[in-house]
This record gives sequence, C-alpha cells and structure tokens, in this order.
Amino acid sequence: MTISSASVSLWQLFLIFFRLGCSSFGGPVAHLGFFRHEFVEKRQWYSEQSYAELVALCQFLPGPASSQVGIAIGLNAAGYRGALLSWLGFTMPSAILMFSFAFVYLGLAQSADTLWLSGLKIVAVAVVAQALWGMGKSLCPDPARASIALLSAVLMLLLSGVLVQIAVMLLAAIIGKAILPQPPPASPQATSTTGKASALFFLFLFILLLTLLPLLAQLTNNSWLSLFDSFYRTGALVFGGGHVVLPLLQTELVPQGLLSDEAFLAGYGAAQAVPGPLFTLATYLGAVSATSLLPGALLATVAIFLPAFLLLFAALPWWQQLSRYPAMRQAMAGINAAVVGLLLAALYDPVFVSAIHGPVELAFALLAFLALMYWKVPPYIVVLLAVITGFIISWFN
Repeated sequence: MTISSASVSLWQLFLIFFRLGCSSFGGPVAHLGFFRHEFVEKRQWYSEQSYAELVALCQFLPGPASSQVGIAIGLNAAGYRGALLSWLGFTMPSAILMFSFAFVYLGLAQSADTLWLSGLKIVAVAVVAQALWGMGKSLCPDPARASIALLSAVLMLLLSGVLVQIAVMLLAAIIGKAILPQPPPASPQATSTTGKASALFFLFLFILLLTLLPLLAQLTNNSWLSLFDSFYRTGALVFGGGHVVLPLLQTELVPQGLLSDEAFLAGYGAAQAVPGPLFTLATYLGAVSATSLLPGALLATVAIFLPAFLLLFAALPWWQQLSRYPAMRQAMAGINAAVVGLLLAALYDPVFVSAIHGPVELAFALLAFLALMYWKVPPYIVVLLAVITGFIISWFN
C-alpha cells in the first residue's frame, strides 16, 4: 500500500503516535511490536516485508531504533512535519513523566519496579511474541530463511552485543544474496525526502555538529552548550539504543559532577516504569543537572534525539534506491530473516527473563498473548489490564 499525505492528516498522525506513546511499554523491541500491530496489521500502511526492511535500516543506524522507525513512518506519511509530529507524539508522554519525576525522583525510584510495572513487562512478552509470530510466517516461509532466522537467534543468544548484531545482519545479507531467490518488490512507499542532495546535507550537518560542538563548548566554556554537546554526542555514538545509552550518559554527566550516582540511578529506575523510548531518561537528566529545570529538560531531549533525525534523513533515500536492485532484494530477504532471529533472541533476553519469574507470570503472559492474537483485543486495552495484573501478581509473591 502506498502512503500519501492525503491519507492521514497531521493531527491524526500525531494522535496515533501519542496513543502509542502512552501505551508502548516494554522497551524498543516491544515498541516495534506495537508499531507492527498499528501500521502493518491494523492500518496496512506497510507490508511485512517493507516494515521489516525499515526496521533493518534503523537497526543499522546509531540511536534509538524504535523511535527512528516511528520517525520514518511519519516521514513517509506526511513529510518532514509528519516525522516531527510522530516523534513528538511518541516521545511526549514519557518525556512529561520523566520531567515530573525530576521533582520527586528519590521517593518514586524506590517503588518504580514493583506492582503494576511487573504486569506491563508481561504484556511486553505477549506483544513481542505476537510480532514474532506474524513476521516469522511472512518473512521466513521456507527452510532457507527459517534457518537464517534461527541461526541468527543462536548467535545473538550466545555472543550478544551491538557489534554482533550488525555482523549477523551483514552475514545474513551475504547468505541471502548467495542462496535465496529474488523476492517480489515491496509495496511502494511514498517519501517526502528530496533525494540524494538533501540526504548529503543531513549527513554533513550530522558530522558538523558532532565535530564542532565539543570545540565550541570548550572555547566558550558555556554550560548550556556543554550540556547540548554531551547529549548530542551520546545520541550520535550509541548503537543498539535502549539500555546501551546508560553507561555513555553516566560517563558524560556523573564524573563532571553534574549529578550524583544516586540521582542517575533514580532516573534509570523511573525510566523503566514509563512508556515510550528509554532515551527520555535525558529529559530527567537534563532537568536535574541544569540550573533551570524546564530549559535543561528540553535541551537534553532535543539534543539526544537530533542525531536520530539527521542520520535517518541521510540514509533513507539511499536505502530505498538500493532496495530496488535485484541483488539487493536478495540480500534484504536474508536481512529480513535475520531481523526475525534478532526478535526471537530479544524475546528471551531481555523481554522474557525480566518479566517471567514463575508460573503465575507465565500464565498471565499466555492470556495476554491469547487476547492479542486470537481475541483481537487492542494492545492499549491489554496494557491497561496489565496494571491490574501487576497488583494481582503482588498478592501471589
């Protein structure tokens, strides 16, 4: 299906992502499951194949992968304004919650990982399992692609790490080119990018900021510029997103005395209890480390997400053009199968191991999977029920 700007208004696009931002618990892998339900199954904006290709691109790029997928969907739907509004909608709920937590972080952090949060983690298991089921059937229909997916999962489970993830996808591309038949072209996806010239401009701007900001911060000794540089550099250099960003942020802020270890860990605990991207931890950190709460929060949030925009805008036109070539389509079929394998590995760790600690949690996860997969209950309803589930589980523990 071709997405056009006429098919959805900017306000509708914002509301779609705002609802996702309010209900998408469970981390980046679960977010991709929520996106798949919304834009592949429910709205049919993407085929399984084209959605998997978009996910594969964002897995290759530094930054928050799930947020970049949302930005790309907004870009394809309504141009650059759509990209901005999709990010705002998806990010705003967690950013507001993390900013609020800046006022009360010590008290809330101690209880952020109890009661209702355990139920939300269980829902993430069901959401990822549903996405894995649907993508597996579509993207791994034969023994060759199923083998690529399972071997990719094995490698990720045994070795793990962001570099291993990239190596697995590159290896899958080589194998796909060598042994897989050429798949049919994906459904055309409209895009508002203006071509390679604009892509090169965004790449130039990304590199310019990455190299110039540290120099300007050092020369001017401006605290706000230094803060922007710290968060921009973190967003630009972190592969894998999610929890990978934590040590980089801690290194940037704690040794410089901008905040204490206790304050940093309190924010990390709160970030586990809110929906949306984990990168909104920057909202909290910017608020508590700056002299003024709101400007610090806004500056840090914009800075850490800005590289994701620039890199995606730079890479997407080239990725779309390359995907039209027969050899690239064979390689993409291998990468798509590897994405299924990566999702399978992530279903076990961190999703399953952090949520399922006994038969009670497993029983609730199976019920949530049944509700999503066969009863067709909307994910946000299941998320709301998960709050109640968390309190029920606490009675058994």
